[in-house]
Amino acid sequence: MSLLRIATRKSALALWQTEHVAALLRARHPGLTVELVPLSTRGDEVLDRSLAAIGGKGLFLKELEVAMQRGEADCAVHSLKDVPMELEPGFVLAAVLERADPFDAFVSNHHATLPALPQGARVGTSSLRRQAQLRALRPDLELRDLRGNVNTRLAKLDAGDYDAIVLACAGLERLGFHARIRQRLVAPDWLPAPAQGAIAIECRAGDAETLALCAPLAHAETLARVSAERAMNRALHGSCHVPVAAYCEHRAGRLHLGGLVGSSQTGEAVRAEESGEDPEALGQRVAQRLLDAGAGRLLV
Repeated sequence: MSLLRIATRKSALALWQTEHVAALLRARHPGLTVELVPLSTRGDEVLDRSLAAIGGKGLFLKELEVAMQRGEADCAVHSLKDVPMELEPGFVLAAVLERADPFDAFVSNHHATLPALPQGARVGTSSLRRQAQLRALRPDLELRDLRGNVNTRLAKLDAGDYDAIVLACAGLERLGFHARIRQRLVAPDWLPAPAQGAIAIECRAGDAETLALCAPLAHAETLARVSAERAMNRALHGSCHVPVAAYCEHRAGRLHLGGLVGSSQTGEAVRAEESGEDPEALGQRVAQRLLDAGAGRLLV
């Protein structure tokens, strides 16, 4: 194969991620021509409602998968946190790249940290997971919906619509906005979305050429960590409809996974953690511990 076409969303962050993958592929395979196929998805177009209300994060994938089915693209690049636990039949993940900063960022023009916000401050996020953790830590805050790409969200903060917003550190850093991060919200007090910070390449199952081209970009340690997080989420049947958070790291040569199921309305949360070696089994054990602790009533 001398030409590889990569389907991508049109947002600045999606294009950055896809250009990053394209550059890695060109470096690995001299002589390979890599072209981007920018597409608009329903998840990008409908910004007046939450993702949960319009069908979930899978809306960011559909048009890209259709392009692959039609032969208009050979693979697609995604933020792995936006990829459903189960892919559509006929598709596989060809590679998961080394993870960037997995945590969330507190961003504000006038306040240095989340605890420093005044009573009743307006905080923007449409993520139920972030809302649940904000309510748990600061029940006094006024939480307001915030959709759109990174630049749009920052512009709304700068316009004075919010006192603070919460975004992913990785997205800010990839777009050159590292200086906007006032506080990193980190484990164990704050958990990210499963697989946050990781980039994945999706392609057609059985496309041996594309799979072989992408294989050198895979990062085994990242795959183990995000596989545990996604296994937990899968066992809980988690989606953007439910506030589920997870973070896995290596401790003393073993995987350590912490999970959370919360309520975006009350801030109530159930937590569990376990260590192990097999990512899938570890994720399932943490999910079961969460259910045993009462997470089921928060998942309905």
